[in-house]
Amino acid sequence: MNKIKVGIMGGTFDPIHNGHLILAEHSRVAFGLEKVIFIPTGKPPHKEEENISSMDYRYDMTLLAINQNPYFHLSSIEIEREGTTYTIDTIKSLRTKYKNFEFYFIIGSDSFFNIHKWKDYEELLSLCKFIIVKRPDTDNLRLEYRVKEFNQKYRDSIYILEAPLIDISSTRTRNRVKRGLSIKYLVPDAVELYIKKNKLYS
Repeated sequence: MNKIKVGIMGGTFDPIHNGHLILAEHSRVAFGLEKVIFIPTGKPPHKEEENISSMDYRYDMTLLAINQNPYFHLSSIEIEREGTTYTIDTIKSLRTKYKNFEFYFIIGSDSFFNIHKWKDYEELLSLCKFIIVKRPDTDNLRLEYRVKEFNQKYRDSIYILEAPLIDISSTRTRNRVKRGLSIKYLVPDAVELYIKKNKLYS
């Protein structure tokens, strides 16, 4: 039986922005994914918790951002988990729950270059496939060499996404709000209204 190909887009989503949505949609089309599950991180291992908005805010913004796309879904699996949330635990849990799914984890090239720092990364590479999104400042030759190196070791589980280079970041979006600048077209309209209503980042 052929497995159902499902994308996973993880992140703090603080806030989720149009770059996330564009790259998720490009991944879905390019790799024939049945759907893309957005998973806001709970307590990520590599970020200071006090600098991150509450889980409820990030969950709500993600829901508002994706609800116009029938192929996009939202999971609270990491938000509901206590303690530090690791990708390996999330993938194991999803594989147990959805045995007929084949997961494609969508990450930026900057994260991929640091994947050796992730918990149990070698096991993770054996449990799901990875779609690597180029950043505007990506060293393409270095990326291609590293993907080739990993694919020889981990049985062709890593792919590079050819998609528009989207130079939007959550950090810059928060900074624009802080400075009273417009974030129109950087985030979905519903997310912009939510940020204003809840006085986030200001």
